[in-house]
Amino acid sequence: MSMIYYSLNYNSPESNFENATRKGLAPDKGLYFPKDITKLDDSFFDEIEKLSYSEIAFQAIKQFVGSEISESALKIIIEESINFDFPLIKIENSISTIELFHGPTMAFKDVGAHFMARCVKYFNRNKKNNVTVLVATSGDTGGAVANGFYNLDGVDVVILYPKNRVSSVQKKQLTTLGKNITAIELNGTFDDCQEMVKKAFLDKEITSKKELTSANSINIARWLPQMFYFMFAYRDLKKINKQIVFSVPSGNFGNICAGMIAQKLGFPFKKFIAANNINNVVERYLSTKIYDPVSSIQTISNAMDVGCPSNFIRIKKIYNDNYDELKSNLSVFSFSDLATRKAILKIFKNTGYIADPHGALGYLACVEYLKTNPNVHTVFLETAHPAKFLDTIEPIIKKKIKLPNQIQSIINKSEVSTEVKNYNEFKENLLRI
Repeated sequence: MSMIYYSLNYNSPESNFENATRKGLAPDKGLYFPKDITKLDDSFFDEIEKLSYSEIAFQAIKQFVGSEISESALKIIIEESINFDFPLIKIENSISTIELFHGPTMAFKDVGAHFMARCVKYFNRNKKNNVTVLVATSGDTGGAVANGFYNLDGVDVVILYPKNRVSSVQKKQLTTLGKNITAIELNGTFDDCQEMVKKAFLDKEITSKKELTSANSINIARWLPQMFYFMFAYRDLKKINKQIVFSVPSGNFGNICAGMIAQKLGFPFKKFIAANNINNVVERYLSTKIYDPVSSIQTISNAMDVGCPSNFIRIKKIYNDNYDELKSNLSVFSFSDLATRKAILKIFKNTGYIADPHGALGYLACVEYLKTNPNVHTVFLETAHPAKFLDTIEPIIKKKIKLPNQIQSIINKSEVSTEVKNYNEFKENLLRI
């Protein structure tokens, strides 16, 4: 059987997993969402401590993939997508972090990017025409997607990123691979990049010549695997016999939305916290019931500089647009760059642990939540290795950060990218690839 997906704009035909993966967006520009989500058996949770990460991931994702990928192939895809560590580190008595940055590009998006790349490879195995993966990035997505799809037959990758709004290491990861990876730099914000990507998907002059798909978290095959590490943390913390609250650094809200899907599968998470920088449209929504996206503002936690988070529509759908139900399961806190810097220094002085700016926001949200909910255990997601933010972190902690091998291997490579100023210039470059 196949999972059925439908558009959240409700004006497109239903889709299967392969079509939704290959297309990214529905024809009406809506995000795809699974029609039915079946809870996992109670026996799965009773025995979860005995299961490997791969076994947990397979049981969780198989209903969303259905029969379109064979079980044996799906198991291989999963193994290759999570073949690195997800360590759980204690920071304080009621605060832990799960490190999601031990993959090839040192960011949490490696899981989803590699899962999607292998799904596309599977679906492309008997096809002759190339597919073009088009992705907007505020930092880590582009590098993870570039690495996941690098040198893959039948796939071209085009990455659009905002000029001067990604870190120097992130830019290296976007612009140094070559081969089937093309980097385009926009003189604008991430929201501008995201809007151009969505516009390209509806541009018949482009789609008549190229088969486009997206590898942002709007794509179900990039988005859904992000639920895995919430499950891994639950397995490893089940023995503490405390309710678990996840604090998720949130920009486009794909990560936290995937965690909520894990909750729909039956994982007994108590609550989610979205940790924001000053780009806090969802926090304002929960205070006012008015969803009012605005232009993003640049911060030191650049991957979260999003003024109009795409996945929030999925979150609203999870709760069937019930504001009270959503608010009961989601808290949002936002913090300034100054508070973020202070948190990085505090964590380092007290524990020796070096948090990146996004993880530091997750930590701050844990601290804030525990003030009124002291009997839970909080887990913040460390979404990227601190070495990706040397210019920010080293002056704060007054210490040199050792570069991991994944970064040392690219730091001296030459960057190649094309700058564009508007959609027409972007379109011209895209059509030339």
